[in-house]
Amino acid sequence: MALRPIYYDTETTGIKADKDRVIEIAAYDPVNDLFLEKLINPGIPIPQDATAIHHISNEMVANAPSFEQVLPEFLQFCAGDVVLIAHNNDTFDYLFLKAEFARCNASLPDWKFLDTLKWARRYRKDLPRHTLQFLREIYNIPANNAHRALDDVVVLHKMFSLMIDDLTIEQAYQLLNQPRPIHHMPFGKYQGKPLKSIPKDYVEWLAKSGALDKPENQELKLALTAF
Repeated sequence: MALRPIYYDTETTGIKADKDRVIEIAAYDPVNDLFLEKLINPGIPIPQDATAIHHISNEMVANAPSFEQVLPEFLQFCAGDVVLIAHNNDTFDYLFLKAEFARCNASLPDWKFLDTLKWARRYRKDLPRHTLQFLREIYNIPANNAHRALDDVVVLHKMFSLMIDDLTIEQAYQLLNQPRPIHHMPFGKYQGKPLKSIPKDYVEWLAKSGALDKPENQELKLALTAF
């Protein structure tokens, strides 16, 4: 059975998944043309600087359900053999989902995930930026209410469908998850240097700092074990 894509997005009280909370979640199932959009009461105040970005106020979520109350509907929406697709998924949306599930004493289902920001950075290196709104302009997608979850989901679906052209979602997922050999340090003070020349104490420092445990650095972590 083919993977069913679920494009999704979250809006939050901030950027730290262990402290901040989801206040809106939206998803789009293009196979069945179904939408899900829910405001969520986070149980904590929404900072003004966050409201300035997504325009969701404390008053708007005062009578909204909790994440735990929304969870069954979201699980039903994402039932089956699906791949959840979000822009900056690996370092933002996925982390918030995982944290919210944990607060509900629930484990994430065995979903597959695809990060369109990671895809854009890998396969559109010709572009100077890879934000969702910049990509929207590149692919001539009409403007919308940026930074509200459902609007971003709609743009994401349109943009990524154009970006992968005639590839299937399965092919895109497989390409993005294929191990890519890394031969040079991609960041830090040794950026551009061959991995085999990186001092051992620097590699140990990266490991202790947690940098190699980040999702986006798993390929680097694997490559460094060869030396």
